[in-house]
Amino acid sequence: MSRDPERFQSHLHSPLGRGHTPPGAFTGAAGGAACGDLVRISIALEPGSADGRIHDAGFDASGCGAAAAAGSAAVALVRGAPLLEAARVGAQEIAAELGGLSAAKQHAGELAADALHRALGAAARAVAPLPLAPQRTLVAMSGGVDSAVAALLLAREGRAVVGVTLELWSDAENDGELSCCSAQAVRSARTLAHGLGIPHFSIDLRAEFRAGVVEHWLAEHAAGLTPNPCIRCNGSVRLDAMLELADRLGARTLATGHYARVSRARDGERGDLRSDSPPGEAPAPGAEPPAAEPLLRTALDERKDQSYVLCALAPSSLARLRFPLGAMRKQQVRALAEQAGLAVARKRDSQDLCFLAGTRQRDFLRRHAGLHEQPGAVLDPAGAVIGQHAGAHAYTVGQRRGLRVAGPAPLYVLATDARANTVTAGPRSQLLAHQVSVRAATLHRHGSRVDGVRLRAHGTLHPCRLPDAPPAGRHQRLAVELLRPAERTAPGQGACLYAGELIVGYGTIA
Repeated sequence: MSRDPERFQSHLHSPLGRGHTPPGAFTGAAGGAACGDLVRISIALEPGSADGRIHDAGFDASGCGAAAAAGSAAVALVRGAPLLEAARVGAQEIAAELGGLSAAKQHAGELAADALHRALGAAARAVAPLPLAPQRTLVAMSGGVDSAVAALLLAREGRAVVGVTLELWSDAENDGELSCCSAQAVRSARTLAHGLGIPHFSIDLRAEFRAGVVEHWLAEHAAGLTPNPCIRCNGSVRLDAMLELADRLGARTLATGHYARVSRARDGERGDLRSDSPPGEAPAPGAEPPAAEPLLRTALDERKDQSYVLCALAPSSLARLRFPLGAMRKQQVRALAEQAGLAVARKRDSQDLCFLAGTRQRDFLRRHAGLHEQPGAVLDPAGAVIGQHAGAHAYTVGQRRGLRVAGPAPLYVLATDARANTVTAGPRSQLLAHQVSVRAATLHRHGSRVDGVRLRAHGTLHPCRLPDAPPAGRHQRLAVELLRPAERTAPGQGACLYAGELIVGYGTIA
């Protein structure tokens, strides 16, 4: 980019909207003590506008002069712009408005873009719904290769794609580069979206995520359980928020980069009428509309299948969801990203829970739940003390590493008791179970259809049956009879119930 110092000087010495906060404004801020620079941007939407037009904007800044100039440039770019057009403004556009920025000043443009998009996200969640656009699709973008390719595929279909990224967690102890929901991930996703030529919104959902997911996860651990927070997050926090945003932005559908599919077949049929077909494959001509609620279906790539963590999605949510990668394999996704020149084509997948990225679970529990090391007894199955542990909350059923108890054969955690602060350990054979008790269960179809259960993410699909053949609906407790004995899973984990490739129910291991 060629440099035009005069434009920078104009914004520096005659800043547009500095110190101005319009009435009824939505405000976003970025920076602070860590870097010494702070930019705060406020935008106000035109009442009754059909396109969410920004009729006024202002900013304030402290720190270096470049931060003030960048704030002024952001205001100039979005004043009078429709909401979706303002969402195309990023650090690159702010730098261009300033006549180019040196490497030392790029940080100011990034801060201004972060502040602007926090304001835009708040405005988008409150805007009077934009007119419904049948081709508009909201795409959840994490800054990784999967969601970027999902957006790419939909754009190539001719969809009017809008990207969204949720900021769910902020912790100085985390590695933001390893998390899919940190401030760094938001910035990366925005850069990807703008590189694809699509508008992008970021939504600050940190308070809702802490209250609805993290606090529950901490409380369950304190009670000696091992919950799966991803099921809870997808089922009642994250995707719900994005579907609500889709409504606000006039989008019929929400797409994600998950490896899963949706079956819209009628109840009793095989379930091979699907909405996420490979390129060139379509439902049979003249197919009748489904008579039953849609069901989640496993992905074509079994190694990447994510149906387990999506199992708590309501059928009404599934009806609006698309999973463009559901009928693809991971190597195909990376190849598409490389062909498109996406910088994330070879970016490694995130492995940890998003709020644990780069930190140990034991340290996290100590910082956020006050669960400190508390020595207690390791017991054998008969109740005899065979060793000591550092705190029952740090162990989970099936765990072997970290017990530090010698025996004639390897020992595994068979049970934990948070109240007594004990851990029971024994041989692996004693982990085997023939039945699993599931609480707070939901069945989307009659229980006679259940033929498989998955007890952990990416775990084995165990053949099973529900002996009492319960009807569809909610159940306080279900007995799941395993047709072959399987290792017990920690109480608190999710149990996902299948009929072939279809998810027909879910609950929590009791």
